[in-house]
Amino acid sequence: MNGATTSGELRAHNRARLLRAVHEGGATRTRSQLTRDLGLARGTASVLVAGLVEDELLHEEPAREQGRGRPTQVPGPHPRGPLALAADVREDAWELAACELGGRVTVLAVRPHDGTPEGALGTLGEALAAERERLGHRVAGVGVALAGPVRHGGLVDIAHLSWHTVDVPHLLTTPLPHPPTGARGSTDTPSRSGRAGDGWDSAGNPLPSGRAAGAPPLPARGAAAVLGGAGGWGVPLFVGNDTAFAALAEARRGRLRGVRVGLHLHVDFDLGGVLVVDGRPLGGAAGSGAEFGHMPLTGGERPCPCGALGCWSTEVGANALLRHAGLAHGGGRGREQAERVLATSRKAVAANARALGRGIAALVNAHDPEAVTLSGHGVELYERAGGTLRAAAEPYLMAIRREAPPRIEGSALGWRGALLGAMESVFDAFLTPEGLGEWRGSTP
Repeated sequence: MNGATTSGELRAHNRARLLRAVHEGGATRTRSQLTRDLGLARGTASVLVAGLVEDELLHEEPAREQGRGRPTQVPGPHPRGPLALAADVREDAWELAACELGGRVTVLAVRPHDGTPEGALGTLGEALAAERERLGHRVAGVGVALAGPVRHGGLVDIAHLSWHTVDVPHLLTTPLPHPPTGARGSTDTPSRSGRAGDGWDSAGNPLPSGRAAGAPPLPARGAAAVLGGAGGWGVPLFVGNDTAFAALAEARRGRLRGVRVGLHLHVDFDLGGVLVVDGRPLGGAAGSGAEFGHMPLTGGERPCPCGALGCWSTEVGANALLRHAGLAHGGGRGREQAERVLATSRKAVAANARALGRGIAALVNAHDPEAVTLSGHGVELYERAGGTLRAAAEPYLMAIRREAPPRIEGSALGWRGALLGAMESVFDAFLTPEGLGEWRGSTP
């Protein structure tokens, strides 16, 4: 039941259903396919599409392959339609992209940062403000993925960077006061980065823009925080853990699509993991789930920056690769060296794979997933040492799990998962009758 009680409510409900189907299908399904899949009458679908085109939410192109009968069209994003600004804040750099309905990503900027909250989030905030001004009413919201547990309200802790209860919305909307006077690790304000990106897509075409200046702010839509008021931009902000966002993307666009119970593990400098049920990562009571990496699954007793002993994440990821190679590690630095170790050191890779396999076995015993997916460095770890990983897991599986173990696969999305998950968090709120109603009110 959709809850609609009037013809207007039913039409708004079907508009949202149709747009969501376009988005989740990657803007590849024809109007005929969408009509059939959604159980709509042909005339109803035509009226809905025409209205969405008029509202600059959809644009139709002829299908590449035409069968017999009337030519069919493929609904896709309008060139002046809504965009999600999505950012992936890693321990050493951030990436900012504009994402269209259907999931097409245009990277606007990739910038290193100094590891401090101000250096990472302050410069990202400036870039977001510049893009919000340039794109105007087209910005439907902002999604930000962070490499640490995120509590309700956008508070993040990243232990190995010494971030404790960092107020992400506040730092994103607080202008940096002056140029830097210190290097990385200093308490001085880091450098201002100026405007993000030049707005050109990977094909060399300019990203279409809406009204650049003077666009009215969009009202809040139940977001975790709203970038509005003093220093803000009046659009919803969704802040989440990178593993949880990567898992969300895997469930929508990757190898957990259609999987009822799945386990997703994201490997960067360390490891995070989350259970995905019916397409949704389980976030926990305070929103700070996705922390399987901080379970003592391998029997170690190594201190973890989080304050616990023996965390699984101390044995898997770039920091562990560097440690096995006798190189300096920690603090979000050494990515290039870790990638070289991953490419050249069988011993370090095997140690990572064995630890990863043992931990996966424990989680499979507990949760009985249909599939386990790996993103980030986990993709290459599995490609290089999948046999070692599976051999390490098998002795630790319960007998009933050994009979039919879940499939283990590298992510279809690679490193892009957290960014795409941040995008999905924006469109989940936008592709509703309420979100679409606000778009109609803000479109010039």
